[in-house]
Amino acid sequence: MRQQFSRVIVQGGVVSPGELKIILDQAERLDLDTIAFGSRQDILFLTQNKIVDNSSSLRLVTPDGDRVENIMSSYVTSDLFASTHWLTGDRYLYILEQFQNTPKLKINIVDPKQRVVPLFTGHLNFIASEQEDYWYLYMRLPHWEKTQMYPVLIYSWDLAQIAEAVERILKEEPQNVEMVFDLVIDATDLNNKTVSSPLEVDFQPFPYCEGMNRMQSGKYWLGLYWRNNKYDIKFLKGLCDLCVTSKIGKIALTPFKSFIVKGIPSEDKLAWEKFLGLSGINVRHSMLELNWHLPVANEMALNLKQFLVDSFNKQDISTYGLTFGIADFDRSGSYFTSIVIERNKPDVLPVEFEARASFNIVYARDFDPNTQDYIVHVQDVDQAELPALLMELSQMYFKNLGDKKPVKEVSAPKLQTIKVAVYQCNSCQTIYDYRFGDQTQNIQPGVLFEKLPNEYCCSLCEGPKENFSKISFMAELNQ
Repeated sequence: MRQQFSRVIVQGGVVSPGELKIILDQAERLDLDTIAFGSRQDILFLTQNKIVDNSSSLRLVTPDGDRVENIMSSYVTSDLFASTHWLTGDRYLYILEQFQNTPKLKINIVDPKQRVVPLFTGHLNFIASEQEDYWYLYMRLPHWEKTQMYPVLIYSWDLAQIAEAVERILKEEPQNVEMVFDLVIDATDLNNKTVSSPLEVDFQPFPYCEGMNRMQSGKYWLGLYWRNNKYDIKFLKGLCDLCVTSKIGKIALTPFKSFIVKGIPSEDKLAWEKFLGLSGINVRHSMLELNWHLPVANEMALNLKQFLVDSFNKQDISTYGLTFGIADFDRSGSYFTSIVIERNKPDVLPVEFEARASFNIVYARDFDPNTQDYIVHVQDVDQAELPALLMELSQMYFKNLGDKKPVKEVSAPKLQTIKVAVYQCNSCQTIYDYRFGDQTQNIQPGVLFEKLPNEYCCSLCEGPKENFSKISFMAELNQ
């Protein structure tokens, strides 16, 4: 029986516990035990040739229905990772409320300082500027080959209006952004602002997005990931109930098919850990597991990923900061991972012969998918060759990390050996080094341990400040 997906629109990848329970109830009425998450932060029902009941309040998109798209946003990263100073979680929600209609174009509403949600995979990519409540717009309409920048900044409360205006003029098939701009200006009255400086997107390593983690506010956030992207409905219903108990109003989805719960009160942390433990949930997957993007319900891709992850583990290879994707030969859409393994279309052979699977490896320029520029590393290789080739790329990444431009040949710097004093947690041996600070608690580099607030605690085990001991070691520094 043919499997097919019906999509539930989850605007901005943000859903309340009550809304999620309604979605889960609908899935159960279809005799489903699990749901899946999509690449555009939507929810997927894998059905067996069943007609999905569209009479509910859900925005359901069936395989044979009209093509509409889920709006993506980086709300999931707000209050957790680096962000534009004015772009708060509430601001995302206010903006998303302006979108009353489900768009046919792919729309991304994103912060350029985060790495979890891709910037340029939409038809309309609204990217926050440093000017409060103003956004860059990078466009790549369905019939365009390249992304083009809209000539002005767009006001937060105009994002929905301009998206609707662009959809209305699609029938005129505008050939460039200048034509779009002229048509939009003629049809709308918007609060635009002149672009005073170009968009700057610094490369940031992909963060670890799983487990129970402390927020700067003193509350906690929880990231959860299922290796097979099949999330148990019974468990999710229990999680929704726990969210209500802890007065948590939103659950956020990631494009990497995981989800995050933010704002768990410290007094409820034990109850959440108990719930996870009784449910048998593993919350500490290796980074090698978390940084992959796979096509939905693709057994080949899942098996290939596991083969590659096992190979990395055996070789004790680090891939911190990198993201990997697997794409089938009939893929559609844009890549948004650092490295992509492409499976070639198998050759058509007589029945008595087995078609050989072959693969290409491409990687983003500077290993930054936001460049939208992918370089071919190898072509037409066997699966057995992939681990060594990917390890080779990983070494290239670390060798060039931080080098955005070609490096001029210079003489090797002289090194000076000095004695460095740091403080080590007596419980878990975590080091606090003033030279680096503690980004998890917003402690900037250069802050001496003695100057840390009394409430400072270990970033790993949360042991108190007084549980740290001073140690020294020799280090080499450039003169």
